[in-house]
Formats: sequence, structure tokens, C-alpha cells
Amino acid sequence: MDKLNKGLESFIFYSRLHLSELTGRRAATLVELLNFMRKVSDACIYHHTHRFLQQHQFLSPEPPNDFAHWITHALGEDTLGEMLASIDIIQFCTIKDLRQAMIKVIDGYLKKYPRARKKFANPGEEFYFIKSISFFMPTPYVAADLREFAQALELVTIDSIYFHIFEARLRLEKGINDFSYWLETSVGEKKLADKISRLDPYTYTMNDLRAKILKLINQRLAKLGINHV
Repeated sequence: MDKLNKGLESFIFYSRLHLSELTGRRAATLVELLNFMRKVSDACIYHHTHRFLQQHQFLSPEPPNDFAHWITHALGEDTLGEMLASIDIIQFCTIKDLRQAMIKVIDGYLKKYPRARKKFANPGEEFYFIKSISFFMPTPYVAADLREFAQALELVTIDSIYFHIFEARLRLEKGINDFSYWLETSVGEKKLADKISRLDPYTYTMNDLRAKILKLINQRLAKLGINHV
């Protein structure tokens, strides 16, 4: 006999389409970069901290920070580049907080090393600000309990996983990924929700992240004596 709780609400899996759009803003110096970072939209900051994950989800689990990359390779400020690259994005629940953390690092560096203000990128190597535009849509996959959730998770695209893990937590400012929120509040699986929430999604490819979450869910189903297949 099944021991599964039916969800208070069914989980609807969404997917996303992503477009990149030039903003018309470009920086040749650290001062210009800093000024634009204060002004551009959250969608722009999101693009430059999540670009690799969005465009190359199969290739590497480690997303480069566009700001750190440009500062290192175009301006030759290796120390500052390393400082920005070391910012742990998983610590932040909003783009606003992430933006302020990066601004603080760059501003502090310029105050400590004012000579860095005089460095210019070579023509053609300026930093071009781009913003991410996402469109969200429901998929045919809906889950009413933990077993159905596992079955659907095996079938949805990596774009769906990206949306529910990354977009929901940071860009949509929910503070938690959609999977953990539903598991805790709808089916009463708080321990499982916490385990998934504690995963650092930035250290996995999307398919590896899917496999890890499925493993945790299947372990829970096994304890309940339920085979999800």
C-alpha cells in the first residue's frame, strides 16, 4: 500500500526560452564598468553571472563570471579578477545582493589601487553589456505526489530544471528552488527538501544535477517501500 502523501497542490513543470539582447552599453575601463554595473537591469547582471550555464549546460558545471574574465584578460587585473571569480553566487538570494557584492569588491579595489583607473581595454575588447530575456511556459508534466514527481523529473528538459533551480531562486527572488518549496509545503517532505536545497547547483551540469536530485528522491521512495518506475 502506498505511503505517499498527495500534494496539496500538484507540481507543474515549466520550461523556458532564452534570448540575449545587447544593451548598447560598453565599458573600456574599470570605472566605466563599475558605473554601468550600478545602472543596468537585473537581467543584465544575471546574464553576465549565468551566461555559461544558460548557453552551454552540457559542457561544464563551473560557470565563469563575465566580469571577472574581462577584468583579467582585457585589463590584466588578475587579482581583482580572482576576487570577483571567488564570489560564491549560491550565497545570494537576489540579483540585487549579488550586484552589490560585486560592486563593493570593485569599488574597494579601485580605492586601494587607484592606478587601476588608468587602464583601458584595447579597441574591440571593451565589455559589452548584454541582458537575458526569458519566456516561461508550462510543460505537459504535472506531479501530484513524490513518485509522479520523480517520473516527470526524468523526462523534462534541462531548460525546465534550469528554470526551477536557478531562475526561481535567484532571478525571481523566491529564495529557494521550486522543487524544495513544493516538496516541503505540499507533500510534507521537509528533510528531502532540505537535502535538495543544500546542493550547490553551480557545481553540477544540468544533467548531473537531475541525476543527483533523482537519487535523493529515489532513496526516499525506497525507504517508503515504493518503486517509482
